[in-house]
Formats: sequence, C-alpha cells, structure tokens
Amino acid sequence: MEDAGWLAERFEAARPRLQRIAQRMLGSAAESDDALQESWLRISRADVARVANLEGWLTTVVARVCLDALKWRESRREELTPDDPRRDIAAIAPGERPEEEAILADSIGVALLILLDALPPAERIAFVLHDMFDVPFDDIAAIVGRTPEAARQLASRARRRVRGASAGHDAETQRHDELVRAFLAASRAGNFSALLALLDPEATLRADAAVVAMGGAAYWQNDRLQAGIEGADAVARTFSGRASAAQPVFIDGKPGAVWMHAGEVSVAFHFRIMDDRITAIDLIADRGTIAQSVIDR
Repeated sequence: MEDAGWLAERFEAARPRLQRIAQRMLGSAAESDDALQESWLRISRADVARVANLEGWLTTVVARVCLDALKWRESRREELTPDDPRRDIAAIAPGERPEEEAILADSIGVALLILLDALPPAERIAFVLHDMFDVPFDDIAAIVGRTPEAARQLASRARRRVRGASAGHDAETQRHDELVRAFLAASRAGNFSALLALLDPEATLRADAAVVAMGGAAYWQNDRLQAGIEGADAVARTFSGRASAAQPVFIDGKPGAVWMHAGEVSVAFHFRIMDDRITAIDLIADRGTIAQSVIDR
C-alpha cells in the first residue's frame, strides 16, 4: 500500500505535464482526461520496481494510450461513409466542458489543432512529443514501434505538413500560413465545423470573371461567385469538400494557394486575414493578374 501511495503521488505530480501532452495529441481536454484515467489504470497495475526513469515511463504510457485513441478515431472515420455527418470532426473536439475546449484551442491555436488532426497517428505522436515536449527519438521509437531514425522521419514529415513553407518567415506570417493550410485541409476533408472556426463571421468569397468563364460557378455550385458570397456559413458550405487540388503557396509574400494545370497556375487563391481569422478569399484566374504576382512554392 505504501508503494501504491508513492506511485499515486508521483503520478499526480506529473499530471500537469502529462495532461498537456495528452491534450496536444488528442486535441481535446475531455478526451485527455479519459486518456489519463486509462493511463493510471495501466500504471497502477504495473511493476515499477525496475523502471529507471519514472517520468519518461509515465510519458510513454500516456503516449501509447493516446496513440491507441488516435488509431481508433482514424478507423472510425474510414468506416463511415463520406456523407455521414459523424465524419465531421470539429476544430475543437467535442467534450463535456466546452469552455475548457475553447481554452485549449486558444493555447494551441485553432489552425494548428486542425493541421494536427489531419496527420496520421504515428506522425502526430512523433511531432507532438519531439517538437513540443523535447522527448528523444529513442523514446518515441519505442512508443510508435519504429526505429529512432524512422521516428525522426515521422516527426520531419509531420513538421513539413504542419509548418510547410512558412519556415524563415516572421511569426505572424507563419501563423497565417498555418491558418491557410488548415483551411485547405478542412476543405478537402469536408470538415464544415473546422472551416467555420477559421473564418471571420463576416467572411466573403469572390471570384473574377475569368474563374466564372472557366466553369467556376458550376464547380463551386454557387451562381453568386462573382457577385460575392457573404458570411462564414455560406463560405464554409461552398468550400466544404472542395479545393482538393489547391496547393499552399506564398503569393506576393503572403500565404495563399493555387490550382495548377499542365504545370501552370490556373487559379490563385488570395486570402485576407485579420485577428487570425480569414476575412476574405478572392479567386483569381485572370492571366495578366496572375503574371504580375510573385508566387513562391
């Protein structure tokens, strides 16, 4: 009983850090509570006499529980049909305490949460543990069942997906790049609630005459594309399940996207962002306008 009490004390002392790890892995304060409860059940039954590094071992147990949860979440998505509303994972994962979910989103960033949610489970684990909590790759390898070099590659791939071309830019540009990438990921996934979370309530979507002439109204299924679509709800519905071929780029030094055809830019997506929310999206296909833009891929 004395050993059990000592272990419980050590677990409680480590709980704040373990909670932060679980929250960033799962994107949900409520789900992280469940993960820590399951982790404690496993820890309390284990023989810790031979554990040399208790803090590292506690992190490993929590990470494995989170990895199992992420794999289950991914398998559920694959089982559901594309039009099943349960496929739509909110930018802030649903929980019993929405105020805590909102705090989590503010602390991590809504865009980063959405980008993390798009990563395969092993990549997400490797990225979170190494880049956010400085866990060595040798330890991560044991968690994900790979070699240390493979774990390093997982984190590197995740880093490229999350941070992409934003490296080397100022902090605001990096945040905006993450936001645009998260918006495109949510659009491809048909994640309506994530799209809403990234849009300003008064957001607008407009296209130039060249986009309309090339069949844009039919593709976007909205005949008000050139006149302008107004409001986050309408813009999110227009983008949901589309923009699958759009690639994130920098246009005149600002985060944006392009649709390429035969090696050339056919449509440029210009994003206007204020207070870390997208306020306007302009679709440009006019050849002269595109030619005058500096596009950095």
